[in-house]
Amino acid sequence: MIGIISDTHDNIDSIRKAVSIFKTRKVEFVIHCGDIIAPATVKYFESLKMKFIFGNCDGNRSLILKRVEEIKGEHHGRIMEIKHRGKSICAVHGDNQGIFEKALGQGYDYLLHGHTHIPEDRKIKDTRVLCPGGHYLGDPKERNQVIILDLEKDNVEFINVNSEKA
Repeated sequence: MIGIISDTHDNIDSIRKAVSIFKTRKVEFVIHCGDIIAPATVKYFESLKMKFIFGNCDGNRSLILKRVEEIKGEHHGRIMEIKHRGKSICAVHGDNQGIFEKALGQGYDYLLHGHTHIPEDRKIKDTRVLCPGGHYLGDPKERNQVIILDLEKDNVEFINVNSEKA
């Protein structure tokens, strides 16, 4: 199982709750689909195996890269393409429609994104498109979600971080 989160926008309370959920669920790693915002926020993910991409609102990118390295995480720039457990996964932030459409046409098993702050689970051709929601302080609380993805069962579970004990 892997965890998916996006658009945390320096919301430390939400991040702590999400980290607790990911640890409780014993995810193998977590993919952050962009907009972490401040480099200092990266440290809140240090207890997890993390993979990050950049979003359109991320601040000092060179310092974000340094902070990710300090927590022994991975940063994949603007686009992440990986294979895991026989499945192909691409993560893009979603702010660039051209990048999103190009990724959609590549036939990945999963295309993960953020940017909209709206939870999404839909199938486009053979690709399952997932967005966990957002954690910006102005977002409705029902959108403060993360995803637990079981690749072997193709099972997607949305969890609202405000409904779980952290």
